[in-house]
Amino acid sequence: MYITKKGDYMEEKIKKLADIIVNYSLNIKEDEKVLITYQTTEARSLVKEIINKINLRKGIAFTNYVDPFLSNLLKETSTSKRIDLMREYQKFELDHFDSFVNIRYNLNDYEGRDIKDTIRSEINKKTYDIHDKIVNERKWVLLNYPSYVDSFKAKTKFENFLDYSLDVMTLDYRKMREDIKPLKQLMEKTDKVKIIGEGTDITFSIKNMPVIPCIGESNIPDGEIFTCPIKNSVNGVITYNTSSTYHGEVFTNIRLEFSNGKIINASCAEREKNDKLNKIFDTDEGSRYIGEFSLGLNPKILHPMGDILFDEKIIGSIHFTPGAAYKESYNGNDSSVHWDLVLIQRKDYGGGEIYFDDKLIRKNGLFVLDELKHLNYNL
Repeated sequence: MYITKKGDYMEEKIKKLADIIVNYSLNIKEDEKVLITYQTTEARSLVKEIINKINLRKGIAFTNYVDPFLSNLLKETSTSKRIDLMREYQKFELDHFDSFVNIRYNLNDYEGRDIKDTIRSEINKKTYDIHDKIVNERKWVLLNYPSYVDSFKAKTKFENFLDYSLDVMTLDYRKMREDIKPLKQLMEKTDKVKIIGEGTDITFSIKNMPVIPCIGESNIPDGEIFTCPIKNSVNGVITYNTSSTYHGEVFTNIRLEFSNGKIINASCAEREKNDKLNKIFDTDEGSRYIGEFSLGLNPKILHPMGDILFDEKIIGSIHFTPGAAYKESYNGNDSSVHWDLVLIQRKDYGGGEIYFDDKLIRKNGLFVLDELKHLNYNL
């Protein structure tokens, strides 16, 4: 862990985060086998605490250190034989572990841009079923350990960012579990959703689709509630006002136009990247359809920083995701793409409105119904 003036204070936050991961998110049982994969030695203190807490619950911990630079190099130079072995390795993990902790570390948004599309496609094709089973049939936690690159993107010094990140990741998820119930009930009764705002006027149906609160059980930080549009129901246009990275390319102000569920036009602020953008949406049959609609609710995350694990939880935001639908709320859309794109609707980001069955639910990022106003938290 980084040495800071607040050493003991930070260690307590690390212990609290490890406690959430082991005892709340994964709820480890005796003899459960847990694989902890981490991408930086800076996370040793966290990994150590996770191991200690797994041992206290009589689980079985294993670790796997992956250097992100070397991992990208190996992908860039992959052959079909290596990809076959990659599948076997991932299959071994799937067959031998009950729970997974993945601690990533951001070094450079542009890493991975030199991996050929043919290699990506072959990796996705050969490992998709394994990834799908891990996501949908195993317990898992994903988080990004704070890096200097992250603090630069957040426009603050590292010590402050580390403190902030640990605060955000150790939110009181048990309280949020209760806070979110009225919104879940309302969404479960909703058919038509309409979203309007600057460059956005879109409608779709979520009728009878399962509604899933995200309250610290998989992604950390957390704080959202998602469902899935009926696959062919999406019509209109949406313009996202946060930047997003995909395969080593950064896109801003992505604009998507839909007809009967399908993206028929896609563009971004960087016109020279429009071909690359559309190539992503041409990845497979499902990549031009939507697999998730979600409302961001984390009261401690106010501004984007180019880390989707944070940005998709921004209070007063939505994300509307091209690609695969999760099995928990499944509209029939399958894809190797699942690209969370974020639109912040607070007044300081241009505002916007959300309607459920023609009734105004949220305006400029603030819930307007009495039974939901507690979810505005500190706004």
